[in-house]
Amino acid sequence: MKEHIWAFLIHLGTNMWSDTDECRIGGYLGLDSAPSMRDFLLCDDGVWDRVISHLPAFGVNTLVVDVGDGIEFESHPELRIRGSWSKQKLDRKLSAARELGLTVVPKLNFSACHDAWLKEYSRMVSTSTYYRVTRDLICETAELFSNPPLFHLGMDEENYGNQRSYDYAVIRSGDLWWSDLDRLFDACNSVGARPWVWSDVIWSHPEEFSARMPREVLQSNWYYGTGFEPDESGRYNRDLESFLELDELGFEQVPTGSNWERAHNMEQLAAFCDEHLSRENLAGFMMAPWCFTIPKEYYRLMDGAAHLSAAQKRVMGS
Repeated sequence: MKEHIWAFLIHLGTNMWSDTDECRIGGYLGLDSAPSMRDFLLCDDGVWDRVISHLPAFGVNTLVVDVGDGIEFESHPELRIRGSWSKQKLDRKLSAARELGLTVVPKLNFSACHDAWLKEYSRMVSTSTYYRVTRDLICETAELFSNPPLFHLGMDEENYGNQRSYDYAVIRSGDLWWSDLDRLFDACNSVGARPWVWSDVIWSHPEEFSARMPREVLQSNWYYGTGFEPDESGRYNRDLESFLELDELGFEQVPTGSNWERAHNMEQLAAFCDEHLSRENLAGFMMAPWCFTIPKEYYRLMDGAAHLSAAQKRVMGS
């Protein structure tokens, strides 16, 4: 029996949730107000080091790094912001994580909802320039991460509701969305990394998803609530139903929970998935605290690791 993935999502990059300098929606990600465009990195070295050093004690074996504008790309130095890590610094940090026994996986979110880190290229989506740049970034990141086995591409929330406060909203659909996704998959495959994506497009386009999503792509559907009971008809809410649909379709998945909205979501989600999903398709679980790696959020990050540990004990003890 292969080892489960017990993943923890940590943020290195900054500009993934707004394309404007003005805060227009409520606070989250550990900030007093919504994230706005910043020309400096929101990642504290000391907090990063402390969090990483404790993760193995909580049973974490996989570190998913949300890269974005957090590093200085040699292929595209124009994407750097003040404080972006050099290639050498990144290598030191990742080496330290591996020495602790962690598998390190990069994440570059190419959803048009979360790509402000691409700067001007975020307004060139689906152009020849965009295709060249995204492939460059995937290939360079794979090299910087020492040819990782997995590569998370994001691709969540590309809809108007999640971009209603943006200056520039982009929503791909139909053949264009799928062909762009295939290009990203091809770039990952070219460097020997298995593509990994958020699965929420299945919520609104289940038929397209079933027909066009390659079965070898690792899936992470996500649910952060605490309602896990079916309704009177025996059906669960749409988010939870999607875990079951992914399983029925034969996708391997890493369900993702969070302590962002509800403290014990992770434990409940793990129990739900352990009960309802097939063993061969349940690859593991991921905790996404959704806060920046900054001093005021250290304890929220560690709380997320503790809830993932509790979920692991609940599943492994079943």
